[in-house]
Amino acid sequence: MIDFELLRQHVAKYIQLSATEFETFITDFHPRKINKKNFLLREGEICKYEAFVTKGCFRIYYLDENGDAQILYFAVETWWATDIDSFIHQRPSILNIEALEDTTVLVISKTDKDKLYEALPKVEKMFRIMNQHSLVTFQRRVISSLGKTAEQRYLEFVEKYPALEQRLTQQQLAAYLGISHEFLSKIRKRLSRR
Repeated sequence: MIDFELLRQHVAKYIQLSATEFETFITDFHPRKINKKNFLLREGEICKYEAFVTKGCFRIYYLDENGDAQILYFAVETWWATDIDSFIHQRPSILNIEALEDTTVLVISKTDKDKLYEALPKVEKMFRIMNQHSLVTFQRRVISSLGKTAEQRYLEFVEKYPALEQRLTQQQLAAYLGISHEFLSKIRKRLSRR
């Protein structure tokens, strides 16, 4: 028996579904477990699913020309993990979605999601609102990256995601912030002295 309670709570933040509607909603979501250091998606593959994280943590990243991981975001419980470009256009991904912990997800395919929009139009509203929130988050991140110091970006991350910081290695957090792990170590030491 799959526990859809976390997904039900998540949906309720955006739209109200009756018990019957929720049963329709979850019909095409399927559970998957991705063990630590394994991938939900690798660069070059077509992203076939959007994944709702019920347990664990992913890093979503690409490799730059030097082979360094450039992390776009992390996805933990109640977050979604996907390469939206590859998912929508069904073309090879440039991203990797790697489990940093043993991770469980509920996945839905593009075809099933499109059918769901037809069956329950208010679900399309929910995904539209979620996509708007994601766009705002990415816009704020770009502005932060362009206009703030590494220390300011680190403090902003810690304030916004205090529990997530504890789940990441220094290298993972540094890659997300766009700095070396040595520089992050210096920032942390300097802050601890204050």
